[in-house]
Amino acid sequence: MPRLTRLTPDTAVGASRDLLADLVSRHGRIGDMVSTMAHSPAVLGGYLQLSRAMGRAKLDRRTSERISIAVQVLQGCGLCLDAHVGAARALGVDEDEIERARAGTSADPAIAAIITLALQIYREPTSITDEQVIALREHGYSDRAIADVVGVVALNILTGAFNLLAGLTPEDATGA
Repeated sequence: MPRLTRLTPDTAVGASRDLLADLVSRHGRIGDMVSTMAHSPAVLGGYLQLSRAMGRAKLDRRTSERISIAVQVLQGCGLCLDAHVGAARALGVDEDEIERARAGTSADPAIAAIITLALQIYREPTSITDEQVIALREHGYSDRAIADVVGVVALNILTGAFNLLAGLTPEDATGA
């Protein structure tokens, strides 16, 4: 059961009202997380900016969705996990790879290495080594793609933690 109420452009105030009205005008509707985030214009604005920025990431979407799955398994946000599994499927990631992502790995050594990095960023960023970054470059990742992993993890921490705080679950979801 949600702990925080959902807001609409009619019930939100100030900057949140403007942000929600813009989203509704561009997309027709807003999902539970966004409508609930509107209680804090700072959180909603920050989420929207980071989400847009990560849309321009160099890291492949199929890879970033697998990272998101791995992070959300650890974080425990069912709403985010369902969304990222659905996105991975829509991008053509097969069920075996989705299950591997849930376990924090991949059959592809390069993807397994970048998922490992993401999980270290989530759990213990001080454990990342120079050799690990060199190995990622040897797998073909650019410095930009490696840096993008921090953004993917940060966005997942923000959305997952918010949904957990707000009590949003897949059962309560009315749309993204």
